[in-house]
Amino acid sequence: MNIYTNVFDLGNLREAVREALEIKKNRYAYKQLGENKTLLMVFFNSSLRTRLSTQKAGMNLGMNTMVLDINQGAWKLETERGVIMDGDKPEHILEAIPVMGTYCDIIGVRAFAQFEDKEFDYQETILNQFIHYSGKPVFSMEAATGHPLQAFADLITIEEYKRTARPKVVLTWAPHPKALPQAVPNSFADFMNEADVDFVITHPEGYELSEKFVRDARVEYDQMKAFEGADFVYAKNWAAYQDPNYGKILSTDRSWTVSERQMAVTNNAYFMHCLPVRRNMIVTDDVIESPQSIVIPEAANREISAQYVIKKMLESTAP
Repeated sequence: MNIYTNVFDLGNLREAVREALEIKKNRYAYKQLGENKTLLMVFFNSSLRTRLSTQKAGMNLGMNTMVLDINQGAWKLETERGVIMDGDKPEHILEAIPVMGTYCDIIGVRAFAQFEDKEFDYQETILNQFIHYSGKPVFSMEAATGHPLQAFADLITIEEYKRTARPKVVLTWAPHPKALPQAVPNSFADFMNEADVDFVITHPEGYELSEKFVRDARVEYDQMKAFEGADFVYAKNWAAYQDPNYGKILSTDRSWTVSERQMAVTNNAYFMHCLPVRRNMIVTDDVIESPQSIVIPEAANREISAQYVIKKMLESTAP
């Protein structure tokens, strides 16, 4: 594996989950793979779980790890070609990326959607520049349109907690005071569509996601109906995707906040969220603090999803 941006990069998904769970049993079994190798983690945006879990994953594999915070611990970088660089950005990303590549063996990149240009975001311009110009294996630590490390961790968690062979999994929109990217729901849909689950997406009208990620999933605009008989409920906010409202907040309807009212019609469903979560906007205190909340084990599995991906990249570059 030289690139990791979506579910299809994993190959056989069932086998990937099986191997990830084996890694979880012994996280230090492959330390020799990363000996004298360096992982560079490049952050254009802030992070808690992604930064710590990915760095830990690299260390589990015996790697040296370096973290670069763009716009904080480095020069501000220009990302577009053709720009006259007479502003506050003294270096272009097309020079910076090959330089970064000379100092490491694998690169992880985190760069959110900017909501300024839909085409720029959905072409994954920044992530693809690293893929094309670094000369090294590159994986997404959340990009403009996807968060595949999170979605893989979500699937691992569902596999661990499922009580039926084919559980019903519901992705629900929930209100938020800020406009958030579609990356997490996109990747969650990407993975659930390829997993052996009954997958339903529920959101208010106007919050339809890209067909590239929705594919054959059932879309239900009635949240209560969608929740009926659910085994897992995954709550997440996202801003509008469809034009002309791309990146805008269309609703802050608090009736969509996941509460005991919605959870009462489920099959004693587990509650999931990628974190950080705004309590009593996305989910009520009672739900996130209940025994059915698995947000902490879900976050812990971020280490495992990252370690699987980095392990595969190290194996692909081994002599």
